[in-house]
Amino acid sequence: MSEARTARVYNQRHVPRKYTPAGRRVSVYVSWSYPAEAGRNAAELDNRFSTLTEVRRVAWPAYEDPKWSDPYRFQQTIAGSLELFFWAWVPFQDFVAEVTGHSVPVYQRIDQAGFHTPLDERVLDDTDVLFVFGLDHMVTGQEAQPGEIEALRAFLAREDARLVLGPHHDVGASDDLSVREVEYRHHGDPLVPRQQRFATYVRDLMVGLGVPVINRYGLRPATGEDNRIAPLSTVRDLDEKGWLNGVTNFNFHMHLPHYAVTPDEPQPIHVLARQPIDTSRPHPFTDEGNTEFNMFLWMPPGGDRAADVLLADSTIFSTLFGADDSLRNFWRNLVS
Repeated sequence: MSEARTARVYNQRHVPRKYTPAGRRVSVYVSWSYPAEAGRNAAELDNRFSTLTEVRRVAWPAYEDPKWSDPYRFQQTIAGSLELFFWAWVPFQDFVAEVTGHSVPVYQRIDQAGFHTPLDERVLDDTDVLFVFGLDHMVTGQEAQPGEIEALRAFLAREDARLVLGPHHDVGASDDLSVREVEYRHHGDPLVPRQQRFATYVRDLMVGLGVPVINRYGLRPATGEDNRIAPLSTVRDLDEKGWLNGVTNFNFHMHLPHYAVTPDEPQPIHVLARQPIDTSRPHPFTDEGNTEFNMFLWMPPGGDRAADVLLADSTIFSTLFGADDSLRNFWRNLVS
């Protein structure tokens, strides 16, 4: 992959991309309000991102280079941790740009400067593949509006469209503090609080679009002897479009959501990949006898919807948690 040779810019409007039959136009929509997330009180224990100072302490010495640790160069607050997400999405953006021939814009529901960008025709008209990263903490109240759901319905009526939803984890939903502690000990990440609930926005989209899924828990994947994430358990017979061609594993992340399929829904959805769980660490989900969680799902076209709907956690597209050929094959399959 070639190194970017152009300077970074900020505070300008997106220039719409022209349709090309050879390459899909990919867009990323991050469901958070940046000011709401960055402005959370660091004295609060739950439902916030870490400050960069907390990240540096836990991950020491990984972020002791001055480009991260110098407060005159990089923010040391929650905002600094949010900026790590943007750094880690760049390799995904660059990879997709090389595959498709189109740049990859990243929209935020509310950005650093307070500009509100609802999910409407300004985002969708020059998009063929849309990724929605569900990284809004529930306490920030990012609710999808009826007009956004209608805009997505129109988008999904296009045969050339594709929607990838990535609601993040829901840790500590129980009111029982002892259950929250068990969940915390299971994933083992000191940077994740006892309660961290994400993705009101994507949950609203799923309800509005009839996607019969809800994100639950934050489960620690099993690893092999080399500490790499265990291979996926895949259902290749159902993978009619080859989403998992050349894919054996995703990247390791300490707390991944289980995409539970809700019962009694008329629209079919296929669980194409499940992730083995680290069962050496107790968890309410494994106490029920589960050894794997739903990791990648596909909802084929049906009714008025001509487009595919897919579910895959946003961490799969972030190099904060590593990337290998298997993961890049998955990226390519989703945008080709």
